[in-house]
Amino acid sequence: MMKKYDYLIVGAGLFGCVLAYRAKQAGKRCLVIDKRPHAGGNIYCETIEGINVHKYGAHIFHTSNKMVWDFVNSIVEFNRYTNSPMANYQGRLYNLPFNMNTFYQMWGVTTPAQAEAILAEQRMDVQKQMHGREPQNLEEQARLLIGNDIYEKLIKGYTEKQWGRKCSNLPAFIIKRLPVRMTFDNNYFNDRFQGIPIGGYNKLIDGLLDGIDIKLNCNFFDEYSLQEKPDDNKICWHEIAHKLIYSGPIDEFFGYRYGELRYRTVSFETTIEDTPNYQGNAVVNYTDREIPFTRIIEHKHFEMFGSDLYNCPKTVISREYSTEWQPGMEPYYPVNDADNNELADKYRQLAALETDIIFGGRLADYRYYDMAPVVEQALNIQI
Repeated sequence: MMKKYDYLIVGAGLFGCVLAYRAKQAGKRCLVIDKRPHAGGNIYCETIEGINVHKYGAHIFHTSNKMVWDFVNSIVEFNRYTNSPMANYQGRLYNLPFNMNTFYQMWGVTTPAQAEAILAEQRMDVQKQMHGREPQNLEEQARLLIGNDIYEKLIKGYTEKQWGRKCSNLPAFIIKRLPVRMTFDNNYFNDRFQGIPIGGYNKLIDGLLDGIDIKLNCNFFDEYSLQEKPDDNKICWHEIAHKLIYSGPIDEFFGYRYGELRYRTVSFETTIEDTPNYQGNAVVNYTDREIPFTRIIEHKHFEMFGSDLYNCPKTVISREYSTEWQPGMEPYYPVNDADNNELADKYRQLAALETDIIFGGRLADYRYYDMAPVVEQALNIQI
């Protein structure tokens, strides 16, 4: 007789790990499987030169939901990291998000009234060019929101690298609103709580999975079947668990019945630099189109502050490149255009018919989520 679990959890990312933790707290038995050789999904960290390197890109936990914040801090204490990225355009640096520091760097203005006047003038010029009609694409939408100067230097090249398409060919809704602050505030997020787990994200994942069975290098579709009587050597998942929690790609789960969903993906060029402080900040965006990468991440700044930076003589940086997703690549960002959203809705309707399967997370919902909403989703599911 095979071992019986209450839940077979497909995917050891945040969604699966939080549900596994909650199930264990409720006295349920779980088996967590993941096709990668490690748990943690995209928040997994590698230790290089004593630095926790965010293997799949910068991850900053931020939320205004105290329940979520208290929950993750009950597993591991978070530090005081504040996300304050910089933008590099042709060697000149600008603060993000757009705030009085940015406007001073762009135009030399020192008061909110001066900045408002320039923005109003540029917006009016754009409105005249559009003859009062609604924006038809991302370029028009962005120029209407923030004017030409900031659009040309800090939005256009970066966005075109991110999406692999000209801004004039991207839908306007991608950039419905832009944060514009008339204060000298470089904190990217407006949330009440923000930070990184002390010791890295692996501490959070290890805490969530403590005492729970896990099987890595295990592809659900290679080893398990959705059919009660599989035709091959696969095991029907019902044989080992009462319920299934699935956080993989929703189109794959249903055998691509309606076709494949599309994604953007990213790749990283990670190097060890023989200096304790390479760029002075965790994230610097490169916004001119001619530079092929979108940003450089210097990982030690997530967890080392002040003079502590210099206790570690080397640093690790990752250049991030955005590319079109192809089968076999890691899917990162859903392409939420009209066609893909319509396709995703068809799969969501199929998922809603499953009575003993819980779908959730970024890939199973085909929605871009930050970490905190994923945790909140997992906390609100009835176990």
